[in-house]
Amino acid sequence: MRVLITGGAGFIGSRVTAALTSRGHEPVVLDALLPTAHASAPRLPDAEFVEGDVRDPEAVRRVLRGVDAVCHQAAMVGLGKDFADAPGYVSINDLGTAVLLAEMAAARVSRLVLAGSMVVYGEGRYTCPAHGDVRPGPRTVGDLEAGRFEPQCPCCGADLTPGLVGEDAPADPRNVYATTKLAQEHLTAAWARATGGRAVSLRYHNVYGPGMPRDTPYAGVASLFRSALARGEAPRVFEDGGQRRDFVHVADVAAANVLALESVGGREPGRMTAYNTGSGRPHTVGEMAAALGTAHGGPAPVVTGEYRLGDVRHITADSARLRAELGWEPRVPFAAGMAEFARAGLRGA
Repeated sequence: MRVLITGGAGFIGSRVTAALTSRGHEPVVLDALLPTAHASAPRLPDAEFVEGDVRDPEAVRRVLRGVDAVCHQAAMVGLGKDFADAPGYVSINDLGTAVLLAEMAAARVSRLVLAGSMVVYGEGRYTCPAHGDVRPGPRTVGDLEAGRFEPQCPCCGADLTPGLVGEDAPADPRNVYATTKLAQEHLTAAWARATGGRAVSLRYHNVYGPGMPRDTPYAGVASLFRSALARGEAPRVFEDGGQRRDFVHVADVAAANVLALESVGGREPGRMTAYNTGSGRPHTVGEMAAALGTAHGGPAPVVTGEYRLGDVRHITADSARLRAELGWEPRVPFAAGMAEFARAGLRGA
């Protein structure tokens, strides 16, 4: 199968490219090599490579020739610096996706796997002892300033128990990046309905591993902590470090993409199916920082009490659907993955 991988020179895209090659597929990489993702010239993938922007219809049209399926990884990620980044997120993530889908429709390429994100859910699933499952609203500045980080029941103010969120949960994006990731899914679903296309969105959790970009606000928290350790500095943990996340290794995410690409052609036309893509074993941000610091040999993380207004408290999802329908199983345990990541190089290092 000949597969176009947008963003295929990036952290996740390059691993997907390698995984496809190992399975006997023929990857074609389109990547703009933007400095927000590549502070220095990256090692280019061992595949057909075209430097070009997914927002450029001519570049997309050229690389779609002879393609059987598309794996859309190109995106601007992370929370960024401030709201001034909003036009960049919308341009790269949403305009880029719209251009890609329009060119796919014209070229009659009908199979797509999208790099989605768990950020579309906003806060995760919470249970109140009196009111059952509830959906707390965004945390207020006053609560965050006072160190009240845990959401309360919107009905009675009681403490809540966080749990796993399923793919059928309502979307509730809480920041610009999350909003653009949800828009990507809506565009993809509209394309599938209009063209009879078949699509999968893999809603990634906190992906980490060797090759993450270094020293950029557009990377995940694992990269920020690892970058601090590389500078000899203590990782700075926001809030109280109790935020629950699901850290999933990039090799497992690449494997999920290959399985999705190999199965998408047999799906019902006109539909997009979403799959949570996480390890299924939640850890707190504080636990992750401590594991990285220990494996790296210090310094130990510092809990700052600081916060970012767009962050959610707990978001961990149930990946049972991906396991059951595609036979995917994450293979890299948390401790082993963090030990490897603590010693591995970063992009731009």
